[in-house]
Amino acid sequence: MFNRVFNFTQIKFNFIYRNSLFIQNIDKLVFVSILCVYISSLFMSSDIIGFIALITIFLTLIKLIFVPGQKLDITKPELWLLAYFMFVIISLGGSSLFSLSLKGFVKTLTYMGFYGSLVSYLKNNKHHIPCIISVIGLCAGFESLTAIMQNFSHVEEISTWQDISSLNPEQIMTRVYGTLKPYNPNLMGGYFTAAVPALFAMSAYNIVQKHYKKSALWLTGGMLSLVGLVLTGCRGAYMGMITILAGIFLVSAKYLWENYKKIYCSLIGFVILAITTALLFVSSLRARVLSIFAMRRDSSNSFRFNVYHSSVEMFKDNWLLGIGIGNKNFREIYGLYMKTGFDALSAYNIFLETAVESGIFALAAFLGYLFILIHDAVKYIISSNKVKDVIFVSAGLISIVAVCVHGMVDTVFFRPQIQFVFWTMAAILRCVIYDLDS
Repeated sequence: MFNRVFNFTQIKFNFIYRNSLFIQNIDKLVFVSILCVYISSLFMSSDIIGFIALITIFLTLIKLIFVPGQKLDITKPELWLLAYFMFVIISLGGSSLFSLSLKGFVKTLTYMGFYGSLVSYLKNNKHHIPCIISVIGLCAGFESLTAIMQNFSHVEEISTWQDISSLNPEQIMTRVYGTLKPYNPNLMGGYFTAAVPALFAMSAYNIVQKHYKKSALWLTGGMLSLVGLVLTGCRGAYMGMITILAGIFLVSAKYLWENYKKIYCSLIGFVILAITTALLFVSSLRARVLSIFAMRRDSSNSFRFNVYHSSVEMFKDNWLLGIGIGNKNFREIYGLYMKTGFDALSAYNIFLETAVESGIFALAAFLGYLFILIHDAVKYIISSNKVKDVIFVSAGLISIVAVCVHGMVDTVFFRPQIQFVFWTMAAILRCVIYDLDS
């Protein structure tokens, strides 16, 4: 239906297209606005980042209306994504706090629109995928340098970010938070989880291009970003980091195992040794990692368990359509279920959060989207002989899976800095794997 409308407008307004330099160069403006979203994420507030994303969406709509031949293509995973979005709309209509839920819906609409804009742009401009991944990687590299400087300057905590009641002074970690707003080390850790695969992807891409010095620079940036991730003290991001490293080794095995088995095994051993050495000799890091297994003895863990319990009760009472999307809506309803003194902004699990906000069917649709996308990405990596495309698909896949792993214990996923990287990686997978024009 939409393509018929776009085809009609493209025919009717063809004279405008032929006489407008603005519309004829709309792709360039879309590209610039996309890059501005990533760059603004480093310093700007959520509202400004969202506004720039809305500019990208607006330009894409102009492109679809005026530029001849432009249309929307729906792939198999996107059917699940559309189903998820429809259930979100139904949940919005049934929300008891409609005005608050509407704000959350607008954010979701912006993320979905940005994803659609990226797909519309990249399907005809795949040669710009390296540039987009490079900008994301450079942003992560900038944040890694900021993190290292904050660590050496021993920045003070803005709020209580770790339980120090049972720690010795040397076991207290300086948790860095970078320049992302609002300042929060978990947000910083989540951002690294989403963006670090871009750095390693560009290193591999430059090896294929035989630009070995550039590859070494990107690899150095990737290692520094892993250091920055560790310095955030975000335990969910640590789980994401292990996922990233495991993903890199699994993908690289396709090219290295048969001919470079000894080097490959030695590299894995070196990484395991480096992690083990860091845990043995850095007491603050060791204490932070061990706190993951402290269960109720760690106040942060205990807080999350209380939130999980209350969120499950919320889901039981609203399992069909949810309470309505949005963290403000969540917080209002959560007050009816929370244990005294344990207020929360979210469910601290992105899948539980989705179920609570939009119901069981929205969760099923979102999981269906992720499952098909991940399944087809793995299948593509195994079967494709296009090395460069495999690198980009691998970066997207590893980023998405790592964010989901981190999201099991946190909900910084819903922050725009992470959302826009996540949907960029999803759009890259979509445009490479489901290349409908090839």
